[in-house]
Amino acid sequence: MNNKLLLDNLRCIPDFPKKGINFRDVTTLFKNPDCLRTISDEMYEMYKDKGITKIVGIESRGFVMSSAVAIRLGAGIVLCRKPGKLPCETVQESYDKEYGTDTIEIHKDSICEDDVILLHDDLLATGGTMKAACDLVKKFKPKKIYANFIIELVNEGLDGRSHFDEDIEISTLIQI
Repeated sequence: MNNKLLLDNLRCIPDFPKKGINFRDVTTLFKNPDCLRTISDEMYEMYKDKGITKIVGIESRGFVMSSAVAIRLGAGIVLCRKPGKLPCETVQESYDKEYGTDTIEIHKDSICEDDVILLHDDLLATGGTMKAACDLVKKFKPKKIYANFIIELVNEGLDGRSHFDEDIEISTLIQI
């Protein structure tokens, strides 16, 4: 955890998307092949023995590593998107985040009770998006749910982990 290569290549953008938010931009990690490989390797090592059958990638930065790691784990991908982006019947969950309210959805036929799910997103701040994704996935009653983030903000008083049920195992690659 707190890999120096990842920390050195992470871009921070002050006052984005609004004043007072210090946005952590993971696109600088994605464009660097060494960082991309490091993230993939670390996530694979964390989950290779967990029996993951599907990875739920959270729109949109969560799609990148979800796909890379799913291939290595032999798992499928489920897209968790904003309303109106998925073509078939969906299940939705609304939530509050640090700078507004939002809704996410997944296809109604994307998860079954035999699945072991890994939810993935780029950043854990308040936990609103991932908590909503967990609540959404729980509606399908999978065997187990894991949650993973590239970055977790721990020194900004947001305490995102505290919002998750104890049965959700959370892991991060970088804590700031």
